[in-house]
Amino acid sequence: MIWDFRGPAALQTANHHEIHLKTYLDQKKIEYHLLKVQAISDFKAEVWLVTMEKHVPALRNDLKPHRGQLYLD
Repeated sequence: MIWDFRGPAALQTANHHEIHLKTYLDQKKIEYHLLKVQAISDFKAEVWLVTMEKHVPALRNDLKPHRGQLYLD
C-alpha cells in the first residue's frame, strides 16, 4: 500500500503518517514486512507498507491508501 504526499512539507507529512501507521499496526497486531518513507523529490514523498494479502481488505478500508501494488520479494 502506498500513500503519496506532495508539497514543500511532503517529507515531514510522510514521516508523521508513518508514526500513525505504526501505532495502528501495533494496536491491531498486524504483521508487516516493510514500512518506509521514501523522498521522491523536494515536493513529493511516499509511505510504503508491505503486509500479507489477508490484511489488505481491512487496511484498505481503514487506512485509505492512495495506491496499491503487488510486492514480490
